[in-house]
Amino acid sequence: MVSTLQWVLFGLLVYWLAVLYADRNGLMPSFVGTSGPILTLHTKRGRAFLNWLAGPKRFWRAWSNVGVGVALVVMLGSFLALVFAALRVARDPAQQTVSNPKNFLVIPGVNDFLPLSAAPGIVFGLAVGLVVHEGGHGLLSRVEDIEIESMGLALLAVLPIGAFVEPNEAERRERSRGAQTRMFAAGVTNNFAVTLVVYALLFGPIIASLSVAPGAAVAGALPGSPAADAGVGPGDRITAIDGTDVETNEDLDAVLDDSTAENVTVELNDDRTATVSREVIVTETVRGGPSAVAVNDSVVAVDGERVDSRSAFRAALANTTGRTTVTVERDGAREQVAFVAGAYLTVLPGEPLAEAGAPAGDPVVVTAVDGERVLDATALIAALDDTEPGQEIAVTAFHDGELATYNVTLGNQDGAGFLGVQPARGIGGVSVTDFGTELYPAGTYLTALGAAPDGGAGGVGPIQRFFGTLIGTLVLPFASAIGGIGLPFNFAGFQGPITNFYVADGGPLSFIGKDVLFVLANLAFWTGWINVQLGFFNCIPAFPLDGGHILRTSAEAVISRLPIDPKRRHVRYVTTSVGVTMLVCLLAMVLVPSLL
Repeated sequence: MVSTLQWVLFGLLVYWLAVLYADRNGLMPSFVGTSGPILTLHTKRGRAFLNWLAGPKRFWRAWSNVGVGVALVVMLGSFLALVFAALRVARDPAQQTVSNPKNFLVIPGVNDFLPLSAAPGIVFGLAVGLVVHEGGHGLLSRVEDIEIESMGLALLAVLPIGAFVEPNEAERRERSRGAQTRMFAAGVTNNFAVTLVVYALLFGPIIASLSVAPGAAVAGALPGSPAADAGVGPGDRITAIDGTDVETNEDLDAVLDDSTAENVTVELNDDRTATVSREVIVTETVRGGPSAVAVNDSVVAVDGERVDSRSAFRAALANTTGRTTVTVERDGAREQVAFVAGAYLTVLPGEPLAEAGAPAGDPVVVTAVDGERVLDATALIAALDDTEPGQEIAVTAFHDGELATYNVTLGNQDGAGFLGVQPARGIGGVSVTDFGTELYPAGTYLTALGAAPDGGAGGVGPIQRFFGTLIGTLVLPFASAIGGIGLPFNFAGFQGPITNFYVADGGPLSFIGKDVLFVLANLAFWTGWINVQLGFFNCIPAFPLDGGHILRTSAEAVISRLPIDPKRRHVRYVTTSVGVTMLVCLLAMVLVPSLL
């Protein structure tokens, strides 16, 4: 099957051939230039506007001096980040999705993290970024009395991939190093400024006008699960179960756990219903765990007692001492297999449980604490919450099929007893569902985009919160590839099924409706995201990027004060060394994972 990338490459080849034909036969207008498959559109219009805008020269020089400082910090940061990233790849060359070569291309539909549906917002943001970037160069050229020969756009097919301002090179070389540095830094300064402005709008009035719609937000249904069989799918909101209202994702689990009915009536989106026939299905198991169940097994009985729901499954296991048998259905046949019910955890070396004789570094399944039955890590934590540091408790656990009791003197953790273990999810390391939906944390994503958290800002100031939110927003398109941040899905804007999870309510712009708010939010999200990428990319200290020119002028300023000759050669040593290092690191990041 032909991939999207192959179609794109084929289309570019056809386009390039057409450009070559038109160029060789004199069919191109005089204002259109070609460089391979790239078209450049040149114009002299707009120079009068730049001359007028450049009037307050002291202001623009002060503004650009701030930008120079920001650019130097970003240049150093990007250099160090690229070097450390290359070293990480060298130590662990296993290819990650993020470092796949195609994911370095900001092309929707080709990049794994940029869906085709995000193209309008990305193209808009790119156009804004290119205009303000090159406009900044043009503006500071006029501020420093450098004549502008022409301005224009660079296009790859119909996509704007660049913009340019052509200053008079002879006049540029005559200007001071400070003037040249300000001119080169002006573009990235404007990109960062645009990011701050559009994200202030996004985090402020736009997101404040959106809220989470009532119901449990369904991101998807597990294949073959009861929910999938009943027609529950992505974009649905579960608003009631058997007549009991469901307001949040947490409500869904609570309502289902309170019911032992095999068949439940599910209300979707407040306008239709579906009947879900529940069954207990294994969704996850720890590798090498003590239980003989497997993912996708259907658990029909515990110790001969029929179970149709997760709550019934837990209740049946709670009546066992820990080791029991369960009846599972797999591949159309039923069989009885061993199951160990308790909190599956790893004993940490040197900690209280290990000191009491438990096998350090090995997994065990804790079934009771001081005689109180424990089914999972949540129950274990609850049992420990009632203890004190220094208290001695009896911990009953299975290890290698043998049951043992350890008398543990607890350590101290935030004033409560500390056992010294690393727990795993599920009962005995086995996670199950009786419904089969994967829920979308709509409120979490809204908070990540600037909505006020339920518990307040927690003492964090507005500036800290703004920049923290800004940094978090930059990783949203590839959030699922970053572990430990609590965002299981990539966010590419308010589009597709997730638009059903939000309503326009309560904010200053809610009167325009959620559809218009989604458009504004997407444009602001991608404009800010693209502009900060343009700013960081152009700050890379390598030619022909702005960072390379700033590196040269900065190196000249430093070396001119040193008692060394020839100064020009030493400047070239600095710029070439940095540029080659950056290139080697970039090639290592892109090529090493695919070669090893």
